[in-house]
Amino acid sequence: MSAVDDVLASSRAGELRRAARALLRRPLVRASGPEAEAFVLIRRHAATLREWFDRNTGWALIVEADLARLVKYTSHTDDPTYPAREARSKPPFTRRRYVLTCLALATLDRAETQITLGRLAEQIVLGAGDPDLVAAGMTFTLEGRDERSDLVAVVRLLLDLGVLSRVAGDEDAFVKDTGDVLYDVHRRVLAGLLATPRGPSTVATEASETFEDRISALTAETPATTDDLRNRRIRHHLTRRLLDEPVLYYDELDEAERTYLSGQRTAITTRITELTGLVAETRAEGIAMVDPFDDLTDVRMPETGTEGHATLLLADHLARSTESPVPLERLHRHVREQADAHRSYWRRDAAEPGAEVGLTTAALDRLEALRLISRDAETVTALPALARYALAEPTVHSPQERP
Repeated sequence: MSAVDDVLASSRAGELRRAARALLRRPLVRASGPEAEAFVLIRRHAATLREWFDRNTGWALIVEADLARLVKYTSHTDDPTYPAREARSKPPFTRRRYVLTCLALATLDRAETQITLGRLAEQIVLGAGDPDLVAAGMTFTLEGRDERSDLVAVVRLLLDLGVLSRVAGDEDAFVKDTGDVLYDVHRRVLAGLLATPRGPSTVATEASETFEDRISALTAETPATTDDLRNRRIRHHLTRRLLDEPVLYYDELDEAERTYLSGQRTAITTRITELTGLVAETRAEGIAMVDPFDDLTDVRMPETGTEGHATLLLADHLARSTESPVPLERLHRHVREQADAHRSYWRRDAAEPGAEVGLTTAALDRLEALRLISRDAETVTALPALARYALAEPTVHSPQERP
C-alpha cells in the first residue's frame, strides 16, 4: 500500500500546487467559465491553502460557493510598472480610466442585477460632476469618442474580472454611438474586489491631506507589539515580495529584514517552492523566484516580435555598458542602429525616423517592470539582475577544433 499512498500523496501535492498557482495568477477565481477546473481544486484544498497563506503572507483566502478570493496586500503602493490594462488592446490605464473605474464600481454597487452600458454611462457622468473631482481636473461628459473608448476600456476590465457578464449587444457599437449593451451584475465578485486592511470610508474621516497620506492610511496594517509578531510581520513582507516581485534585492531591505532573511532564507524559499513550484535563484545581490512553467507573470522576457527582440538587444547593451547611468539619448541611438541592422526581420515601420523612441520606451517599460533597470527622465541604470541577459562575444571554432 505504500506505493499507492505515494501516488495519492503526489497527486494531492500536484493538485495543491495547481490551486495555489491559480490563485497567484488570478487572485479572484470564479466557479464558472475558464477557471472552473481551478476553482474545484481550490475548494478541495481550501483549508491547506488558507493556513499556508495566513501563516506565510498574512493574506486571507475566502472561498464561497461560486467564488474564491485571495485578499493580497501589496508591499508597495507607489510602483507604476504594473498598471491596469484594457483586456483587448492592452494599453495601460490613464488617470481618467482609473477614476472611471471607481465611479463604475460605485454605480454598480447601487445598481440592480442588470444594467445597460448607457445607464452606467449616465450615472458615471453624474458622479464625475462631483465638485472635488472637478477641482482635481477630472472631466467626463461622454461627448467625444475618446471618452466613450475610455468607458468601454473600463467595462472590458470589469468583464474580465467577472463583475459584469454580457447579455446582449457589443461595446464597439456604443463607441460609435449606434447601439447599447446589456450586462448582468455579479455582486459577489463586486464585493470581493476590495483588498485593503480597512475600508476607504474610514480613511475619509481622517485628516489625510494628500493622496499618499490616504493610501498609507488605507493600507496600514496593525503595528506589531511583540518580537514574535515583528518576526511574523517580516516573514509576511519577505514572502509577499518573493511571490509578487521579479527580484528581491537585499539593499532594499532594512537591517531587521536582512538579518531575518539571512537566517531564514532557505526555509522561506523552500516553503514557496513546495507550494508553487517556483525555484529560487540566489545571487550576491538578491533572490529571484523563477517560474519554470512561465505562466505566473504578465511581463515575459524573452518575448517574440519586434519589441521583444529590441528589449533583448537593449538589455544586452545595458548589461555590458561600462557607463552607468546611461543617457537615454544614447539608447535611442542604439535602438536606431539595431533597427537598421535588423530591417529585414523587424516590422516595416521600426526603421522609420523617430520609431526608435517608441521602441526604446516599450523596452525600458518591460525591463523596469522586471526590476532589471531603474530610470529617470534622462538616464537609465542597470540593476544587478540584468547581468543574466549579457551575451558574451561568440567564439568561432574551425571544424578541427570542435570538441
